[in-house]
Amino acid sequence: MAAFPWHARSRNYTSEFESCRLEPVSVEFGDYHPLKPITVTESKTKKMGRKGSTSSTSSSSSSSMMDPLSSVLDGTDPLSLFAATSDPVITAVNMDSTRKKRDKDDSLAVGSDFEPWSSKRGEILARYTTTEKLSINLYTSSEKGKTSTPGSAVSEKVRTRLEELDDLEEGSQKELLNLTQQDYMNRIEDLNQSLKDAWASDQKVKALKIVIQCSKLLSDTTVIQFYPSKFVLITDILDTFGKLVYERILSMCMDNRGSLPDNFTPESVNDTAKETCLNWFFKIASIRELISRLYVEAAILKCNKFLSKTGISECLPRLTSMIRGIGDPLVAIYARAYLCRVGMEVAPHLKESLNKNVFDFLLTFKQIHGDTVQNQLVVQCVEIPLYLTLYSPAIDWILQCIAYRAPEVLLTEMMERCRKLGNNALLLNSVMSAFRAEFIAARSMDFIGMIKECDESGFPKHLLFRSLGLNLGLADPPECDRLQILNEAWKVITKLKNPQDYINCAEVWVEYTCRHFTKREVNTVLADVIKHMTPDRAFEDAYPQLQSIIQKVITHFHDFSVLFSVEKFLPFLDMFQKECVRVEVCKCIMEAFIKHQQEATKDPVILNALLHVCKTMHDSVNALTLEDEKRTLASLINGFIKMVSFGRDFEQQLSFYVEARSMFCNLEPVLVQLIHSVNQLAMETRKVMKGNHSRKTAAFVRACVAFCFITIPSLTSIFARLNLYLNSGQVALANQCLSQADAFFKAAVSLVPEVPKMINIDGKMRPSEPFLLEFLCNFFSTLLIVPDHPEQGVLFLVRGLLNVIQDYTWEDNSDDKVRIYSNVLHLLSAMTQETYIYHIDKVDSNDTLYGGDSKFLAEINKLCETVIAQILEHLKILGQEETLKRQSQLALYFFNSILAHGDLRNNKLNQLSVNLWNLAQKHGFADTKTMVKTLDYIKRQSKQPEMSHFIELALRLPLQSRT
Repeated sequence: MAAFPWHARSRNYTSEFESCRLEPVSVEFGDYHPLKPITVTESKTKKMGRKGSTSSTSSSSSSSMMDPLSSVLDGTDPLSLFAATSDPVITAVNMDSTRKKRDKDDSLAVGSDFEPWSSKRGEILARYTTTEKLSINLYTSSEKGKTSTPGSAVSEKVRTRLEELDDLEEGSQKELLNLTQQDYMNRIEDLNQSLKDAWASDQKVKALKIVIQCSKLLSDTTVIQFYPSKFVLITDILDTFGKLVYERILSMCMDNRGSLPDNFTPESVNDTAKETCLNWFFKIASIRELISRLYVEAAILKCNKFLSKTGISECLPRLTSMIRGIGDPLVAIYARAYLCRVGMEVAPHLKESLNKNVFDFLLTFKQIHGDTVQNQLVVQCVEIPLYLTLYSPAIDWILQCIAYRAPEVLLTEMMERCRKLGNNALLLNSVMSAFRAEFIAARSMDFIGMIKECDESGFPKHLLFRSLGLNLGLADPPECDRLQILNEAWKVITKLKNPQDYINCAEVWVEYTCRHFTKREVNTVLADVIKHMTPDRAFEDAYPQLQSIIQKVITHFHDFSVLFSVEKFLPFLDMFQKECVRVEVCKCIMEAFIKHQQEATKDPVILNALLHVCKTMHDSVNALTLEDEKRTLASLINGFIKMVSFGRDFEQQLSFYVEARSMFCNLEPVLVQLIHSVNQLAMETRKVMKGNHSRKTAAFVRACVAFCFITIPSLTSIFARLNLYLNSGQVALANQCLSQADAFFKAAVSLVPEVPKMINIDGKMRPSEPFLLEFLCNFFSTLLIVPDHPEQGVLFLVRGLLNVIQDYTWEDNSDDKVRIYSNVLHLLSAMTQETYIYHIDKVDSNDTLYGGDSKFLAEINKLCETVIAQILEHLKILGQEETLKRQSQLALYFFNSILAHGDLRNNKLNQLSVNLWNLAQKHGFADTKTMVKTLDYIKRQSKQPEMSHFIELALRLPLQSRT
């Protein structure tokens, strides 16, 4: 293959920059502004209605403010057009009625500020468990021979209905004994599924029997500590039944007009649906047992909407009165809770029935401490404090329903009634759990007084103080009472002997202490926690509460110099002995520091404490640690490193980085960050010490360079090493450390052959060539200004890099090698210029060293010839049929390189460019638009005086059309 001598065109970078600038246009003040309204010309077409008429078009210029993007909102979209063509009177009426309906619904329905029952369900099931054996009665269907008489009277239907329900009480049950809690829950779920299956197969009576059977289970308190969870499970079935019945009747109301609206009235319900609804209520009224009848009717309470406007408001008081017939106070309070839950769902505005339930309960409250209940507890070996906690979910729910958007007068009345009752700790706790936090906080001293008066033997006082503390964490008490409140509460808390009781209470009051007091009080509280939780390693059973305390403290103390000056803070951290928990706590501290630390710090208290925290996180890393976890830990440590600054004390800053390197050597992203930080430090030193080139400054910069040179080889990521060698070499060059810069660049060149074919990127294997191409292009940009070493020969780094590129094993289906060679041509062309496009201050590049010496230029041209030969050889190899498209793309790519950097006044180079142009189009793979744009560019350039030779070139570049 004939050699093609390279002739780079002479470049005047200054004039090229000037030619690329936007041409300034003088604009009078007020004539133009980017935000000024745009004037849009509208074209409207009017179509005449008479036959044979033609359409006429009129144009008008509008000077009003019109946004081109607002045309989609001008009423011409399909929905707006449809609305515009409708009757405006009807539309207005419909909109008005819709608005009234919405306003009415909003006033009646509960809002998002009401905590739903579903959010309490999981907590109840998790809290109220048992290891005792349970029993359950399962329904077994029995088919009896029944004779049906056509046209039987209504009395016969009633008799049949009663007989069907009596089946349940005539031995159609199977009792399962000795069930574990999980077995019991599985059986309940089976019953729920049986209910759905029976309903789906149109066995409505069977479905009702299942519901009756389940509701009967709520009268059983033989395993009393499991009763709240049993209530949750059974009422799930009742809810399912109520929903099925309501949807069934609602579906019967559908007609040609569609389904009923949400706010339908009984008058719009057809007779068939009403009769079916009444039939359900009659069936339920036939249930003999009070509890079953009460629960099942409550489950379908919403169905009263089909019968009467006042049906629900009449049923609620009646059902509330029925509960008075339940003798067991625990069973009664949960029945009231279910009735209140259903009432809040279907008629939240009927507050009177809610109040009546509470007042009825208060009247019978003394039953809880009666002989009957006490005897039952003795039989089941249940202590009274445990028994009283069983009431909490039900009472809390009822009081929450009452307190929702209730006036303070009502809440005050409830509070006073609770005060007058004896043994009222249970009620007091529920009041503090259910009432608004602002209401409780404003009367904190009153509640403390009531807590003091409570009997300790019934309901533990520390639970009452815990409930009070929860409220004070959400709302602030009067400022004058705050210290007294803390003293009164802590007197009780600190006397608790049981570590679990103590930490559950202390955890809540730490929030109050942090909100309203200084580090002195917080330190006292932390010291007390350490004192109580250290004996017998009690802290090991309280990690969640201890974590919560740490979280509360760092949430309120954003000044970390204050936080770490709290004497007991670090000793408190020492209680986290379990590694995974200790690491999570350290992560919380670092996240808070990164989030809230506004300025860089050199405070030794902060640095020592956070180095200890970061070291704890780092030391948790092992071979089994997930990559995501490593990234998280490294990100937190890097966030800390970036926030450390010693100002102009550069030596102290470097000492910190050296210490950090020794502490965090197992996390590669941290080492990378340290190298970047040290390079930045070296550049900052150069900037600050500009003009003051003392030996001390030079020695410090060399120390920074040495830090990087020593640290980079310890990295495992090859591209991290390559990029850091390049970046560090640039920093060394900028600081006139030429020999050190050469060392970095040589290391980068020697590392290129080690680049594997595939690399791991975010857990996926990717080809490495695109990354290598990007690196080499950046490297070439730097090599332009690197001066030759006097003992290494001309362009020794470029030659070495070219040898590595030549020997590297490239993918067979890749053209990256040619793209790299093209970029080498760009570099070599830039090196032939009399003055380089950019320089480094106080570093003489080759343009200064050689001054355009002919021998230097000859060496460059020899390299160019070699590179061009390699490119043309590759293009020849791509002449096979399956690679013709790649050949076309590369030919055009190389053509553009010659166009940009070559001197096309040289005949051989000019002919080469024409050959490449023709090769790009030869087999029809060239993009016509791209070729046209390229040719247009050549023609525009030819108009410049120094580019007149492009006129002849353009005439020699034909455009081949695809036919």
